[in-house]
Amino acid sequence: MSAHIPSAVATGRRVPGPAAGSRLPWWAVVLPASAFAALLMLLACGGEAAAAEPAGPLPQLLLTQIRIVLSGL
Repeated sequence: MSAHIPSAVATGRRVPGPAAGSRLPWWAVVLPASAFAALLMLLACGGEAAAAEPAGPLPQLLLTQIRIVLSGL
């Protein structure tokens, strides 16, 4: 017959989980930092962007049709 071994929950002691001594991998720090830096550069250099030339009458016609459809709702 086997003896009952008290569990950590029953005794009130905390057992450290698998993440108790874990460290972040290098990419978990580098990827968010590089994304933040890229977005910051886009914001900093955004004033130097030039406006694009109009593509022609088709996008303007399409936007006009969308406005007409949405105003009818």
